[in-house]
Amino acid sequence: MSFFINRRNLLATAGFGIGGLLLPGGAAMAQTLLGLTGFTHNVASGEPGPDSVLLWTRYVNPTGGPSKVRVEISESQDFLKIVGGGQMVTGPWRDHTVKITVDNLAPGKWHWFRFIAPDGSISPVGRTKTLPVGKTSNFNIAIFSCSNLGFGEFNAYGHAAARKDIDLVLHMGDYIYEYGRGGYDGGAKFAARIFPADEILTLADYRLRYSSYRSDKQLQALHANFPMIVNTDDHEMANDAWEGGAQNHSVDEGDWNARRNAAMQVWREWLPVGEQPWKEYAIGDLATYYRTDTRAVARSKPYFHGDLMRAADPAKAFAEFRDGAWRDPSMTMFGSEQEAWLSRSIGRNKATWTVLGSGTNMGYNYTPESAIDWFPKDAPERTRSFVRQGIAAAKAGLPYNLDNWGGYPAARSRILAAAQRADANLVVITGDSHNGWAYDLPEGGKPAGVEFGGHSVSSPGFESATQGTDPSTVARGLLEGNKQELRWVDTSNRGYMHLALTPKAATNEWVFMQTVKDISLATKPGHKMKVRPGRKVLEQA
Repeated sequence: MSFFINRRNLLATAGFGIGGLLLPGGAAMAQTLLGLTGFTHNVASGEPGPDSVLLWTRYVNPTGGPSKVRVEISESQDFLKIVGGGQMVTGPWRDHTVKITVDNLAPGKWHWFRFIAPDGSISPVGRTKTLPVGKTSNFNIAIFSCSNLGFGEFNAYGHAAARKDIDLVLHMGDYIYEYGRGGYDGGAKFAARIFPADEILTLADYRLRYSSYRSDKQLQALHANFPMIVNTDDHEMANDAWEGGAQNHSVDEGDWNARRNAAMQVWREWLPVGEQPWKEYAIGDLATYYRTDTRAVARSKPYFHGDLMRAADPAKAFAEFRDGAWRDPSMTMFGSEQEAWLSRSIGRNKATWTVLGSGTNMGYNYTPESAIDWFPKDAPERTRSFVRQGIAAAKAGLPYNLDNWGGYPAARSRILAAAQRADANLVVITGDSHNGWAYDLPEGGKPAGVEFGGHSVSSPGFESATQGTDPSTVARGLLEGNKQELRWVDTSNRGYMHLALTPKAATNEWVFMQTVKDISLATKPGHKMKVRPGRKVLEQA
């Protein structure tokens, strides 16, 4: 594909509050991103159904004004027979993105698609697949989360893009990160790719950040080869986001609702997603996938252990919190409407597998006392304080992370109980933590389901803070301190998960990339676990 620089477009966007781009080493790339015309960011697809799919591209005409773009879709790569299509007008009001849903397609089939501009130019060709109907013997899903451009290459995307055994891609959130350069990245080599250079706050900021991420060739290849269903997590907006704010949002950064609304508008512009905040996807008689929102819609403000540690008597404060506020049934991740929808949907699901997508871990983790020895003596006080908080919480019977489902136990119990009532084969898939996890999920002393927690594409895991300690020591300590639910953990690898569904098992593989410091598709030995229908507990694969 060809990129064209348009100075007029660049000047037209210069007043969007992104002056931070004009820094040494950043101006040329920033101008390139802002001035692209034509099909600027390849193609993508999402929201697959049995007879429909949403197709995405971005087209900017040389004037920067409106453009009517159409799409063609075919069951063959040569496009000899067009089986569907559509058209729409795009322009600067939606950052020139195009999203067209095409229906009346054949179920369970690969399709090829391309966009055509008003001047007759043609986009790169993409490939997508509709969901199957009826008896389905197997289905393969690649699962990603936490792709931070400032920490390394997106090799996990490139590796999956080249595979032949994937039917669908899921992204569990943290598709982008909101920080400016130096805020949360791996240093100059990779931070230089982050645009704008400052933390993103406005509509124009979020648009430019997505533009920089979506310029990555490995990510473009993944989008062009498979349909993707995308969940939100916090960094699409700001760290530890909830309905009314975020840890990484302060009063001097403006109104939270304005920032959140801008972030979610751009999320919908730049990704192949529909307008529904949550949705279910039927994969024949084999599985139903539930996409959820646990951040923007109705999540309650999380508590933080640091507040309890500052009490005059921390042990007493932790105990009172455990017996009181922590168990408050009004604390919610989903909100009552989404929770009611999910419970009803799980109850009527007749497919073999109930696959629930959630941004954060549902399994509980407790910090063992030995954790303080995993960190260097000169570790930042912030890190050591976090560990001490976790140890104090564990002594009171509390999980260390209250920003995931560990902070919402009543809500977690309601979801797991709904799965038990339906006798569902529940498989929860999650991201957020940057590390790999496998949990049994009990409720009321009985199995309710399992969780496969995904490691990150590039964001660092525990290994970034526990330098000098063998990762196997960390994993062993976590397993010994979390015997009730945790069955396996990895704290030092980046990559993605590959979930293979059949009527006999749901088998998950954690794929480990060799590196993220350079472009490479090399992998190292990963790990597999599975669950069989009716068992609701994990076993080695």
